[in-house]
Amino acid sequence: MGRAQEELDLPAMVRTVADLLDYLPSRGPGHEAALRNRKSVRCSVNQEFAEPGTLVSPGDEIGLFPPVTGG
Repeated sequence: MGRAQEELDLPAMVRTVADLLDYLPSRGPGHEAALRNRKSVRCSVNQEFAEPGTLVSPGDEIGLFPPVTGG
């Protein structure tokens, strides 16, 4: 996405991690490219790994982790 962090006021329709991942690509080409393959992106809510159905509330810290390689 080209950012280390970003603070957003989310629309009311964003209630879960899945909703957030649906919404973020509309924020620009960097977001769209980073989330093109959503299955490879891990998420956290308040520093706890989160599933797509995890609720998102105002003030929550959401982490998005891209795929990494290692050996």
